[in-house]
Amino acid sequence: MIATSQVTLRYGKRALFEDVSIVFSEGNCYGLIGANGAGKSTFLKILSGEIEPTKGEVSITPGERIAVLRQDQYAYDDHGVLQTVIMGHRKLYDIIEQKQALYAKSDFSDEDGMRAAELEGEFAELNGWEAESEASELLIGLGIDAVWHDKMMRDLEGNAKVRVLLAQALFGQPHVLLLDEPTNHLDESSIQWLIHFLGRFRGTVIVVSHDRYFLNEVCTHIADIDFGKIQLYVGNYDFWYESSQLAQRLLKESNKKKEEKVKELQAFIQRFSANKSKSKQATSRKKLIEKITLDDLRPSNRKYPYIHFKPEREAGKQLLKVEGITVADAGETVLRQLDMTVHTGDKIAFVGSAHAAVTALFRALMGEVPVLSGQVQWGVTTTRAYFPKDNSAYFSGVDLSLVDWLRQYSKEQDETFIRGFLGRMLFSGDEALKKASVLSGGERVRCMLSRMMLAGANVLLFEEPTNHLDLESITALNEALVQFDGTVLFTSHDHQFVQTIANRLVVLGEDGIVYDKVTTYDAYLDMKKTS
Repeated sequence: MIATSQVTLRYGKRALFEDVSIVFSEGNCYGLIGANGAGKSTFLKILSGEIEPTKGEVSITPGERIAVLRQDQYAYDDHGVLQTVIMGHRKLYDIIEQKQALYAKSDFSDEDGMRAAELEGEFAELNGWEAESEASELLIGLGIDAVWHDKMMRDLEGNAKVRVLLAQALFGQPHVLLLDEPTNHLDESSIQWLIHFLGRFRGTVIVVSHDRYFLNEVCTHIADIDFGKIQLYVGNYDFWYESSQLAQRLLKESNKKKEEKVKELQAFIQRFSANKSKSKQATSRKKLIEKITLDDLRPSNRKYPYIHFKPEREAGKQLLKVEGITVADAGETVLRQLDMTVHTGDKIAFVGSAHAAVTALFRALMGEVPVLSGQVQWGVTTTRAYFPKDNSAYFSGVDLSLVDWLRQYSKEQDETFIRGFLGRMLFSGDEALKKASVLSGGERVRCMLSRMMLAGANVLLFEEPTNHLDLESITALNEALVQFDGTVLFTSHDHQFVQTIANRLVVLGEDGIVYDKVTTYDAYLDMKKTS
């Protein structure tokens, strides 16, 4: 168990947290959520002791050990991969080093022998004889093949280093796990492995993640940071989101009878209590959810951008035909002889690891790069809008306010209209006068989405649109694309985003289409498991 008492953190006059007292209990997984800048990562650092609060204290059950997912992937470059994982259990690693130093002595004394015996006893108590096999098992589960286990950390690429650091945090059965974006750089199989690992984990887990699917699979509780406070809710992210929306709706309809509200609450709880869960805490969570009363639901103060794509015209039946196209990127052929037909209403997710091929395809479809051979035939009634993975060309060195930047893409030039549009995308007041060149990653994405909405296109192309977005914006974009009446071609690493939007999946390789089927993402993953 780990708890805070009256924790306050101030930066000058600004209080990031104010008198936060909260208990995180053993056997539960807490999803720490909040808007960008709310202090999620900072709160984890307070819990780990990396940052001292201005006031208050953090306590942990005596004898328990905290493990933290480190973010500095270069800190262990001079260490071996297995050694780096074992360093996650500092006490065990110190014992190993002391043993090695003793046994390396040329003048090994009787006193050294007694000390070595003590260390061997402590080593065995900490399951030291299984350390290397446990570390190796963790690495393999996270996609680091055995051939890399004896290499130096400097020999690994950045993505692999992050996986080793995650294995380090999980090593040695810690009592409390603090994980900041643990699914970053993990493929689908590694994410599933991590979900299974945390489902069996007996300690306390506190996790920050923008992956709603992951939060839904592992979380027993949601810890919501808002206005410097942290409020605990039973259930996963979807339950928190639905309950906060319900509370907001009930608050607006306060003139209705309380009995009617209670009936709506009971129906809502029954629906979520019936959901299947892979977590070992499913039964106890269901009992807790069923005990929720109307007064337990609080409206969320979180702001969601208004995202709505409305085609100015319907697309005809002849939408898109791709015939034998070959495309190069920087002089290298990344896509060969691709044939593909897209139908009106298709929402196609391009999944798999051929990212360069997908980018080349999208750019060719938009006419941004020429095809070396073959042809692209768009229907005459189609209009397209494109969200590239790299949007820097739209903002770098651009000396325009957001109002003037967005005006470039709007038929309606009136400033009142433009500012109103920006306001719905959470750029209100003076925010609309910021320079486009100084925007954060998330702000740039919201601007690009605004540009696409103004286009009124009936075909939308997206490359990783959820990168840099907070959970609120991801949720709003997800719902907008589910409701969109047109055609969508997209890539995303967000499991829930793909599962809820796509009605067709395509796996693209350099030599063409590997897989193309009208199906859901979950059905595709189940097929891969059995094939």
